[in-house]
Amino acid sequence: MILTACVGSRRWRTFTITNFGTFKSLFGTPVINQPQVAILGVGYIEKKPAVIETPEGDVIAIRHKMYLSLSYDHRVVDGSLGGNFLYFIKDYLENWKE
Repeated sequence: MILTACVGSRRWRTFTITNFGTFKSLFGTPVINQPQVAILGVGYIEKKPAVIETPEGDVIAIRHKMYLSLSYDHRVVDGSLGGNFLYFIKDYLENWKE
């Protein structure tokens, strides 16, 4: 998926999403191609044991887990903004409402 937007210099920039999870790879390092601004890599979703906090105490349960990786052009995206973006996506996916 490629998303395109016009940034301050009126030059078109792109944000790409790549899914290396289709090859059952847990994670990878996506590389941007100029003039891309960023690329989000999505890994394979697998079931893993995880500790879940409940009112009765911690329990170990099976959860679906997936790695996300983000590469970006530091001339356009600051590290703090990139980290916040990944946190937003993680939070959104963890609290998915159908």
